[in-house]
Amino acid sequence: MVTQARAEQANAYMKERMLFTPRMFQIINTVHPEAGERFADFYNSIWQDGALPRKVKELMFTAIGVAYRSPACLIHVIPAIEAGATDGEIFETVAIGTLAGGFVPGGPGIPYAFQYALKVLEVAGKYRRGEPWEYVEPAEFKM
Repeated sequence: MVTQARAEQANAYMKERMLFTPRMFQIINTVHPEAGERFADFYNSIWQDGALPRKVKELMFTAIGVAYRSPACLIHVIPAIEAGATDGEIFETVAIGTLAGGFVPGGPGIPYAFQYALKVLEVAGKYRRGEPWEYVEPAEFKM
């Protein structure tokens, strides 16, 4: 049985390595915290500063989320902020993502990608102000 303290330890480890703790791992860590910690190690091996700084990689993934209307990818604005992204950098990121949404094959189109761009700016603003935020509503199980 996993204790609450052990799950919180795994969440903190993920936050340290990833600069955020994904919602799904906040649940997984209550059952199998080692899985979350190993995922954080893998994540950090790719996202850590290298030829490109972590901030740029996180902003790139945020732009991809906007371009392809992927709600789960929008969360990458949080580690981008933690890695030092400015509001201007975030704005330019979502602008590129919006344009890509209109030009990539099978993309959603600029008006639809724009909605995701606005969501990123909203989340970033709330995060910086310390307000509650959501990038996507939690899934609701219905029968």
